[in-house]
Amino acid sequence: MTGTELPLKLFARGKVRDTYELGPDQLLMVATDRISAFDHILPNGIPDRGKVLTQLSIFWFSQTDTFQPNHLISGMVPDLPPALKGYREELAGRFMIVRKAKRIDFECVVRGYLAGSAWKEYQESQSLAGEKMPPGLRESERLASPIFSPATKVESGHDENITFDQMKKDLGDELATKLRDASMELYKYASDFAGKRGLILADTKFEFGTVGDEVILIDEVLTPDSSRYWETLTYRAGASPESYDKQFVRDWLTRSGWDKESDPPRLPEDVVMQTRLRYLAAYQRLVGKQLFPPKPRNET
Repeated sequence: MTGTELPLKLFARGKVRDTYELGPDQLLMVATDRISAFDHILPNGIPDRGKVLTQLSIFWFSQTDTFQPNHLISGMVPDLPPALKGYREELAGRFMIVRKAKRIDFECVVRGYLAGSAWKEYQESQSLAGEKMPPGLRESERLASPIFSPATKVESGHDENITFDQMKKDLGDELATKLRDASMELYKYASDFAGKRGLILADTKFEFGTVGDEVILIDEVLTPDSSRYWETLTYRAGASPESYDKQFVRDWLTRSGWDKESDPPRLPEDVVMQTRLRYLAAYQRLVGKQLFPPKPRNET
């Protein structure tokens, strides 16, 4: 599914998700199989990717709702409105009915390891989120303690890393501190959980919104799109570990010679299939079961 139009009012369309209005205080979020890289949506998607992102989000929302309220209401097909009766099979597994919240326009990033844009910042200025770091750290090295590294949320282009002090100036001390503390608690819980499954949660980003005075977790959570998961057994500092995300696609696009400005090329079938398997493997490792278990054979 790359984006079927539903007979509902469109609320927002992102690179992956289409969100529709369900009355005054609910939304329907549908995760398509679209995939983006380098700020471009690629011409072909990854089959079942939207289902992995949705089902992992539902899993984590359910795991963490005892200490962090979130926007999830249901992901069950019988709860879809009557207007979508003819779309149930297509939507199954890839939708969430959620509370409509006022989004707080910051990415709440927590980093436990020096990777991605944090490694780039450290190389350039020996800092992370604007704070000085010890000299001599290596790429992918575990940090002495996780660091809250917020970023501005923008609709197009790259989010911009900012300092916590900048966030406090924009949101006020109380709300900024609440977001930081909630993000750190979620990261610690998920990092410990993933560790028991043989995975390292190197970094992740959360989004929050408000419903009245309540701050709730929204969007997706702790998926391969919003997080960097590494294999514990093959991890080593000083290298860029293999991760359960779309890095495989980014690497192929880089090798393809595409200029990252013109329309992107179509992904070869083997890249599509290998990327699909990585997403499914991430789900199985974290949840402890296959997303699509094999059907039992009929015994004769």
